Amino acid sequence: MTSGSLSSPTTDQAEELLALLTLRFTPQLGPRRIESLRERFGSARAALTMPLTELRHTPGLDARSLSGIGTARPAQQAEAELSKLERAGVTLLGRGLPGYPAALDSLGDPPAVLWVRGPLPDLPSVPRTIGMVGTRAASPHALALTRKIAADLARSDVTVISGLARGIDTAAHSASTEAGGLSIGILGSAVNMIYPHENAALAQKLTLISEYPLGTGPATHHFPIRNRLIAALSAATIVMEGELKSGSLITATHALECGRTVFAVPGLAGDPRAAGPHRLIRDGAVLTENVQDILNEMGWGAACTAPLPDLPPDQARVLAALNAPSTLDDLQAGTGLSLSELQTALVMLQLQMLTEEVGGRWVRR
Repeated sequence: MTSGSLSSPTTDQAEELLALLTLRFTPQLGPRRIESLRERFGSARAALTMPLTELRHTPGLDARSLSGIGTARPAQQAEAELSKLERAGVTLLGRGLPGYPAALDSLGDPPAVLWVRGPLPDLPSVPRTIGMVGTRAASPHALALTRKIAADLARSDVTVISGLARGIDTAAHSASTEAGGLSIGILGSAVNMIYPHENAALAQKLTLISEYPLGTGPATHHFPIRNRLIAALSAATIVMEGELKSGSLITATHALECGRTVFAVPGLAGDPRAAGPHRLIRDGAVLTENVQDILNEMGWGAACTAPLPDLPPDQARVLAALNAPSTLDDLQAGTGLSLSELQTALVMLQLQMLTEEVGGRWVRR
């Protein structure tokens, strides 16, 4: 029931975890009601032993939500779930028990139970983590910048958190793991039900977290709910791209409610995908274009970016100037090279897979 990084649970802890799981399977009991029971009676175990006359005085519970507490079926489901965990390679973490992320305390409705696959670092109230979110239909420019920032965060010992969706999420997870960092995927399905299916191989490189039992498939209403976990587990959230009504802005709203910093990347005027970040910037989000903007704001020091290779002077000058996606005009102004010298240097850097052109702008790979 616990990961290798945690000591074996005591008997009391194991019984409390089973009780939390039983309440999780009880109809009409969500995170808030389970926490209300836990607070009133001191533990989930104690709540399950209480007569109806005591339970009915619990704040937030009505007759319908009380009707399933202590019945046989939720207890049977909990026992069955526990028996599946070891062969699925999954850890179960319970609220109030060792290993449960303290960062979730900032939520009004932390899950009673979390399913985790893979190593989970300590996530204190303000962890060294950044949530990266954005649209599934991302622009080439946003995808390239996402990869650059995620890789630089990983090299700077910052864990990248996202939702394993297509587009920005996939780019963030891929780049951070390729750079040798830990990346955490928060799912809208069970940790053994990867969605989208094409990310199954990528998921093997991540730590996965879900509040849904094994075998639970993706559902539309799960994804807005899981966004609050991305926000709470991240010390800050960066919105790369997203329309005004999007999951990315929902995540940003949750981040603000948790007292977290929100970053936003400016995009092209008139592009609906840039409308969300632009709104956030107008409302006070921190404008960012590179990893150093993030590290400065968070007080985390200088970026540990990939070392520059030994290059001819013109190529080294161009590569050093590519701190953010840049046009040819930007690079001419930043390097002082003529257009022909600049184009030659860019071609040579591209052949060495150090740069690429994305949407009319040059970026470092």
